[in-house]
Amino acid sequence: MIIGIDKIGFATSNYVLKLKDLAQARQTDPDKLSKGLLLKELSIAPVTEDIITLGASAAESILSQEDKDQIDMVIVATESAIDQSKAASVFIHGLLGIQPFARSFEIKEACYGATAALDYARLHLEKRPDSKVLVIASDIAKYGIGTPGEPTQGAGSIAMLVTANPRILTFNDDNVAQTRDVMDFWRPNYSSTPFVNGLYSTQQYLDCLKTSWTEYQKRSGLSLKDFAAVNFHLPYPKLALKGLKQIMDKSLEPAKREELTQNFNQSIIYSQKVGNIYTGSLYLGLLSLLENSPQLKAGDRIALFSYGSGAVSEIFSMNLVENFRQELKTNRLEELDQRESLSVADYERIFFEEIQLDETGSASLAGYDQQNFALTGVNQHQRQYSKVKKEA
Repeated sequence: MIIGIDKIGFATSNYVLKLKDLAQARQTDPDKLSKGLLLKELSIAPVTEDIITLGASAAESILSQEDKDQIDMVIVATESAIDQSKAASVFIHGLLGIQPFARSFEIKEACYGATAALDYARLHLEKRPDSKVLVIASDIAKYGIGTPGEPTQGAGSIAMLVTANPRILTFNDDNVAQTRDVMDFWRPNYSSTPFVNGLYSTQQYLDCLKTSWTEYQKRSGLSLKDFAAVNFHLPYPKLALKGLKQIMDKSLEPAKREELTQNFNQSIIYSQKVGNIYTGSLYLGLLSLLENSPQLKAGDRIALFSYGSGAVSEIFSMNLVENFRQELKTNRLEELDQRESLSVADYERIFFEEIQLDETGSASLAGYDQQNFALTGVNQHQRQYSKVKKEA
């Protein structure tokens, strides 16, 4: 049975912070960010935008009413959970009006979670080929003002509709996963921002890539020459570039090296303008590759390296199907350029605003007129979400 990704959607916030402005405010050389991280801009989410609203927006952009009637599973992967009990997928299921007899749950393992969700979706479809599974990766990456991770923040969501006979990509049964009990990045329940051992995390990312790739080649019998592109988890693009250079075999023909490098450059375009979106970063890179690389063609095999601190990594591959471009957008960069640019002072105020609850555990929020979905308030500790009606 052929199973894979039938549709891919993306959503981010309406605000953007230019990293050249952040560099100036932090008295940092702009090249340290633009060249040292390969980043240009960060999406900044206001208090009325969270993983629920972003996830619903990403999914709404691709789903038809027929899809909503056929989806029988909704999985949200996130490390920015808004509730320790109720899954984000339940909120999104309701906002989208998906048929009621669907299983909804949330997956967590740092930035790896969406890959686990895709694995689960594929297993489900093998038993129920007439169904559809909605997988959403939704996160807001916050590190704090003046922290080393500040230039790699971001906000966004990727939605993927997994079906039989997909119209974009098909899964191959070649997954190789690895688990290590390490503390390179973690966020205890009592902390709103993560703790990061930056150098150690970089080393873990690269070593997991190296060892997983070696095992993948041994089990699959494939090598880099068999791939048109390699997609990486993108905490920041420069780290992924180091990863690509690490696995480049010196015996690889120059033409193949050039192809892989060109496609890598296409895969980081969106992340350079959005920043880190944790669970969605790998798949934002995949979407960027598909929508910006002119040389891809049906049948091409794409490798993906998924990494989540703590740590779990996985390498797997997918193949492009005929007419895959018909399911993609051609104006996404123009849409990103329409975001409202923030001053550093406004970024600090908007991104780190906290909801102030009254004695009943309630609060009203405003300023979300331009959002597709919004957190409109809290009523007795219950978060209130609405689809925002825009004027025609």
